Amino acid sequence: MTSTSATATGGRSGQVPGRRTAPFATLSPLLRLLILTQLAFNVGFFAVLPFLSEHLGQSVGMAGWLVGFVLGLRTFSQQGLFVVGGALADRYGIRPVVLAGCVLRIAGFAWLGFADRAWAVVGAVLLIGFAAALFSPAVESEVARQAVVWEEAGGGDRTRVLALFTVAGQAGAFVGPLLGALLLAVDFRTACLAGAGVFVLVLGGHAWLLPQRIPGRAQVRMKGGARLVLRNRRFLALCCAYGAYLLAYNQLYLALPAEVERAAGSQAPLAWLFALSSLLVVTAQLPVTRWAGERLARRRSMVAGLVLIAVGFAVVGLARPAGWTGTGGLVPAAGFVVLLTLGQMLVAPVARAWVPDLAEDGRLGLYTGALSSLSGIVVLAGSSATGLLLDTGLPVAVPWLVLAAVPLVAAGTLPGRQCPAPGPVQPSRPQPDGPVEASDQGANHPHQDHPHQER
Repeated sequence: MTSTSATATGGRSGQVPGRRTAPFATLSPLLRLLILTQLAFNVGFFAVLPFLSEHLGQSVGMAGWLVGFVLGLRTFSQQGLFVVGGALADRYGIRPVVLAGCVLRIAGFAWLGFADRAWAVVGAVLLIGFAAALFSPAVESEVARQAVVWEEAGGGDRTRVLALFTVAGQAGAFVGPLLGALLLAVDFRTACLAGAGVFVLVLGGHAWLLPQRIPGRAQVRMKGGARLVLRNRRFLALCCAYGAYLLAYNQLYLALPAEVERAAGSQAPLAWLFALSSLLVVTAQLPVTRWAGERLARRRSMVAGLVLIAVGFAVVGLARPAGWTGTGGLVPAAGFVVLLTLGQMLVAPVARAWVPDLAEDGRLGLYTGALSSLSGIVVLAGSSATGLLLDTGLPVAVPWLVLAAVPLVAAGTLPGRQCPAPGPVQPSRPQPDGPVEASDQGANHPHQDHPHQER
């Protein structure tokens, strides 16, 4: 990003006295479109995917290991290829990448609805995952860039815009399964076609409303992108910390179900715990972000979030030797969900808001995608280790206490302490309209030596 981003990296920089929120109506039309896009994406996605495992096992008749393999392929084709989608957005702009992703998602959901053999299911889920690898980093990177523009215009801390983006996504994740459950009363194919229909609406809306060219967005050649990312040690440190958060969040699907089943005798309470997490994000994300933005620098906000997550694991770990069951036995699990969700509110928007300050000019899509892809590698390795840890027969508290240590270690890997940004924010340096060569920008980029950049 431009050198102006560096002046916005202080914990409370870019804020206007008396402006306490980032109401949706005050944002630019483009930002409003992108935030609504995230809502629609998640409604369509979660109307189908939460029910895929049961469909594959019961209706298609797949073995359990094959169901797990298919779900893993979907995750890999999505998270693992985010960096590709981000690089394509930098090269060609977000409009063609988003539109192409929507077309692929429509085709993938329609195919999945009619797929009744393993090879067809695999092809459909790969298409669904790759579609997200195209449009998600394109949308996320442009939201981050527009949030910086909003901040520089005096709208307030960019993190508030990213928090609103998070709330929209969580609201979609809450509504989508409810819609899917209603549609499953007909059949799984109907749910898939309805999900495809949501993306038809998104495709039409974006073909009409998404600008052909967004002012200030440079198009760069793709050469040298991987080298830039891998040489950026401060960005890699952020990826490690963000990956630790994602690994912790993944325990909602790995460690938590086992704990709930131990305490309650079934996994039925999981639905209530997931609903609690979603409700907390929808209702408390913006107030928490506002509170943190007024008191904490970005690094401290992420450290606080990771510490809360660690405490959540420790609560379960310290309670496990007591062997509580029934309603009382679910209290530590509920405490874990609440603390994990509060930590998520502090970590996720701030991590996305930090990326523009670490990315070279014109490379925000690449870096946004790399944040997900590299963090996904951390989660893949960490999840395998966690599964082994849970199956080793160690004392019951040990796995949870080891998991508590991971976010604490990750907090120490974050880029160094921020310096407050003095004086007014300067106007953005103009960007070229055509493609530029960015393969060697890292050597002399102003972020490398700016005195007010996060260290």
